[in-house]
Amino acid sequence: MKSTLWKYLRPYRSVSIIGMCKNAGKTTALNRIIRETAGEGRVLGLTSIGRDGESQDLVTGTAKPGIHVAEGTLIATASDLILHHCDVTREILDTTGMGTPMGDVVLLRAKSCGSIQLAGPSMTTQLARLREEFFRFGAGLVLIDGALSRKTLCSRKVTEATVLCTGASYHKDLEVVVEDTAHQCRMLTLPETEDRGLRQAVEELGEDFRGVLIFGEKGPWQAPAGLSVEDALRQEQAAGARAVFFGGALSDFVAKPLLMSNAPLKGLALVVRDSSKILLKRENYEKISRRGAVLQVLDTVNLVAVTINPFSAYGFHFTKEALKEKMEARVGLPVINVLEEDP
Repeated sequence: MKSTLWKYLRPYRSVSIIGMCKNAGKTTALNRIIRETAGEGRVLGLTSIGRDGESQDLVTGTAKPGIHVAEGTLIATASDLILHHCDVTREILDTTGMGTPMGDVVLLRAKSCGSIQLAGPSMTTQLARLREEFFRFGAGLVLIDGALSRKTLCSRKVTEATVLCTGASYHKDLEVVVEDTAHQCRMLTLPETEDRGLRQAVEELGEDFRGVLIFGEKGPWQAPAGLSVEDALRQEQAAGARAVFFGGALSDFVAKPLLMSNAPLKGLALVVRDSSKILLKRENYEKISRRGAVLQVLDTVNLVAVTINPFSAYGFHFTKEALKEKMEARVGLPVINVLEEDP
């Protein structure tokens, strides 16, 4: 029996859809959810942080699926797209004042079935506000089409659940697709820190803090600007360090010298605000783990499913059975082939 994607999304009111790469199947996954929710009685609210629904990708030139909506669907998209690329009869509900390169984002209700294109805001705060606008106008499920490079939209401040899309367009080597997808699943679902002292100290510093905070025997210590993490851990103020908080990103650039040093990492928690601040290649993450350090976040992502597309937009494909079997074995999450016929 084929699995429905909607089965795993039913408990939630807001869902983000992100892809491992262009043409990973995000729009196909979105369309599948639209079809599977038909007849459920839930009003859908749709937006995107990029542009979706066009027939051809403007960057790669590859064909893309359109987006077809039912009467009653709520849509937040750029004004230029409404004028030129949405053929639904519409009722304008609100002008949000959120700007995009294609005009301000407008909230509308489809008064007929038809095709649409989406281009919404890209800032987390704007998406959270737009989600509440959708709810105010009666949405039962808000779907945000996003991108892996903008993982902040997966924050639970924006959506309750996330779907990750991957497939043959990511790489010609099936093993690379599976292993890199599994790595992203790990990064998205890193555990939240249970260190209350750390949370309180970070909260007091505010969201604009971009430095490094080390939690040692003497309490939190803000490392001086310009001092590397590995050197900071050798300072007297860092004695007995249990955690390091990175106000910015934990990247390969930061991790490599830390790994090459003899800084004590065993049992050390490396903490960031959310998974969007983890910019580590798989090999560096694995090296950090082998050294005994653990990665944690202040706000984790609720990743509920992985969708796969065995066909690449660039002219090759994987065996769908092999891709699904290998992916299920590595990610530990429901894996849905978005190209299977609806059950």
